[in-house]
Amino acid sequence: MSKHHHFWLRAESKPLERRTILPPQHVQRLITAGHKVTVEQSKQRCFDDDEYKHIKGVQMAPEFSWEKDAPKDAIILGLKELPEQNTPLINDHVYFGHCYKNQAGWQDLLQRFVNGGGKLWDIEFLNDSFGRRVAAFGRSAGIAGMALGLLVWVHHQLNEAIPSYETPFRDLNEMAKTVKQRLSLVKGKTPRVIVIGALGRCGKGSTDFATLAGIPDDHISKWDLDETKKGGPFVEILDHDIFVNCIYLSPHIKIPPFITSQLIDDKNRKLSVVVDVSCDVTNPNNPVPIYTECTSFIQPALRIRESPTLDVVAIDHLPSLIPSTSSTEFADALISQLEQFPDTDPWKGANKLFDEKTAVLRGNKN
Repeated sequence: MSKHHHFWLRAESKPLERRTILPPQHVQRLITAGHKVTVEQSKQRCFDDDEYKHIKGVQMAPEFSWEKDAPKDAIILGLKELPEQNTPLINDHVYFGHCYKNQAGWQDLLQRFVNGGGKLWDIEFLNDSFGRRVAAFGRSAGIAGMALGLLVWVHHQLNEAIPSYETPFRDLNEMAKTVKQRLSLVKGKTPRVIVIGALGRCGKGSTDFATLAGIPDDHISKWDLDETKKGGPFVEILDHDIFVNCIYLSPHIKIPPFITSQLIDDKNRKLSVVVDVSCDVTNPNNPVPIYTECTSFIQPALRIRESPTLDVVAIDHLPSLIPSTSSTEFADALISQLEQFPDTDPWKGANKLFDEKTAVLRGNKN
């Protein structure tokens, strides 16, 4: 039986990251199971501090205080990246490390763990016996990606500047209502969309939202392994208004790009919006190698071609557009694993992967 642990919920330092790995009801569940929970205050978390303060047994801490105040045995919980520093990490951390696919800076991050004696339990690689992730934001990311793609397309049609989307939607229904209303302003046109990775959680979220927003089925192209097995680039993408990339990029498999800079130079292309939900811009195997920087909710679109217009949306925390909905769904899937930390097979697999990657790091240093 798992022993009781001290979980420390850190405030997210990434700007406009409003999600959390632990909503209030899930903090309560850990405390009820006998664990100790410290919650850092946060100015941007989608749940108010007061919702946590009223939980019996919870301990509150100042924002970003884990580095100096968390005891060595505390397990630090978060979602997105840590502040970029070189300080050794003495605690174990549960979050999305984004360092196991040779992303930029992976060696620096793992070296911090090696130097401090802490451990990364990367949620992205917390898999069940079938190799499926036990908790993921994929569906929410696909939903938000399609929503932004449709909104950017509307701005193009109305010759509007693309605004900031830093204020999140209250929930999925509010977002769908807003997108449908915006689409209705474009008279006589309905966008054609193509989703690659359409059979996965992310892709299904994307296509489901297109339907919810009123896009007819014959305007939604759903591509997956069968359609892409011949290898890209795919000229068919150019015949759509919006392309949403929803594939999960394996760290071990290199695939031909779906689209290239040469392909999008076609003056007859219809394509005007690319949404790269996967957003692996620093990955050498990125199948959408037509841009070099991520975008943000403050500046959601990057103009990469002027005539005809082509914008890229590449936001690496899209589910923050519907933060309370996505956080609750994610935590519902993860909470049983946290209650049994670190004794389940998914945790053991994550531990093994950390050991393998740090061994590679040490080998590179020799």
